[in-house]
Amino acid sequence: MEPVSADQVTALRRFNRYFTRRIGALDDHYLGQDRPLGEARLLFEIGGTGASLRELRARLGLDAGYLSRMMRALETQGLVRLSVHPGDSRLRVADLTAAGRAEIKEQNRLADALAAGLLSGLDAPRRAELTTALDTAHRLLRLAAITVETVDGASPDARACLDAYAADIDERFPEGFDPATLVRPHEVSGDAGAFLVAYEEGRPVGCGALRRLDPGAGEIRHVWVDPGARRLGLGRRILDGLEQRAAERGFTVVRLDTHAALTEAQEMYRACGYTEIPRYDDNVYAAHWFEKRLPAAGREPLAR
Repeated sequence: MEPVSADQVTALRRFNRYFTRRIGALDDHYLGQDRPLGEARLLFEIGGTGASLRELRARLGLDAGYLSRMMRALETQGLVRLSVHPGDSRLRVADLTAAGRAEIKEQNRLADALAAGLLSGLDAPRRAELTTALDTAHRLLRLAAITVETVDGASPDARACLDAYAADIDERFPEGFDPATLVRPHEVSGDAGAFLVAYEEGRPVGCGALRRLDPGAGEIRHVWVDPGARRLGLGRRILDGLEQRAAERGFTVVRLDTHAALTEAQEMYRACGYTEIPRYDDNVYAAHWFEKRLPAAGREPLAR
């Protein structure tokens, strides 16, 4: 991946400074309410369904001590109540009180009015242009924040992703899917292969597996993205990571197969430089087979 340029850093910082000023993020009385943005955002994240402190820390990237101080302040003001999770005594759960729900309702009204005010200075075509640009920025920033890590194929996160993958394609395949055909942990460990898991805010949202197929050849299996993280470009990022792991293991080619129903997967593979080849395995679910030649590790980057 190419290094980030100084101009790109400057552009993002300039936008951050402008936007935080325009929305009043620096004001101790955000939206005219008697609290700063941090406390207002915490109320919003707790919402009508409540959330555990562990979830809130992961979701907002907050230090445990800072979160605890804000939570005590909101509890003192009668906006939040804390309790022990009924299914796990180790977790503390925050819920809004009636006063907290009333505050969130007013906060949403004021925030909508602020957003409408910012947009009202533009005509309809430019509002549409800005909305599209914001959607793009949100998608790309989400993708940038996701980490893709190599994990043990027997780890809980790996098996949870494979279970979700199996359930997903079982619904999509007309003939269903037998999870007994999933890769085994020993096939995706060490020199034999690798298992990647994508994490967003500490939660697994995607996976992919690489295993040795033949001398010099690897096979990519089970590339999956959680429905809530789709259309970000994460599938391509996982695929790229698997290709990098394959090159590191000395594989000069990777192959994969896919079901006829997975048309979006076929499009992604072709767009990423894979070419269709004759059948190379006996996978009963496969209707298309693909291959891609890899550069040696440490040389030129993989094409995208």
